[in-house]
Amino acid sequence: MGRGKIEIKKIEILNSRQVTFSKRRNGLLKKAKELSILCDAEVGVITFSSTGKVYQWSSTSVEHTLSRYNKGMEEDHSQEHPINLQT
Repeated sequence: MGRGKIEIKKIEILNSRQVTFSKRRNGLLKKAKELSILCDAEVGVITFSSTGKVYQWSSTSVEHTLSRYNKGMEEDHSQEHPINLQT
């Protein structure tokens, strides 16, 4: 039997919120790793906690993944506004 649905809203009890963050963060990282392995995809996850702590995981280096992301964003942006070289 499956679990019941929960209402998605901020958890007011600090201790419960921290426990939920930790469990869901670990689940998210596990899913990212599975996606990377199963689909041979380059995956990166960066998470900031409410206390400001940074958690990261990447199938390659985080720097390489961010560099690839930035390069892709530049290409997307240049395709949105093509430069007319004809004068």
